[in-house]
Amino acid sequence: MRYQVNLNKTAKGYAIWCPALPGCWTQGATEEEALENIKYAIKAYLDTVDQGTKIAEFYYVDVR
Repeated sequence: MRYQVNLNKTAKGYAIWCPALPGCWTQGATEEEALENIKYAIKAYLDTVDQGTKIAEFYYVDVR
């Protein structure tokens, strides 16, 4: 499968996350490392879901 990921440069490298999978994120020293790491993070996330483990609970808050 193909997933959109968001890559953000930080002071120490790159943070990367998958918006379609809440809580699925990782990092890397380089862009290439971060992109490789998110593949492993997505696979681990999906394996956990396949095992029936609850990943996250969603809440809504009002901000005024």
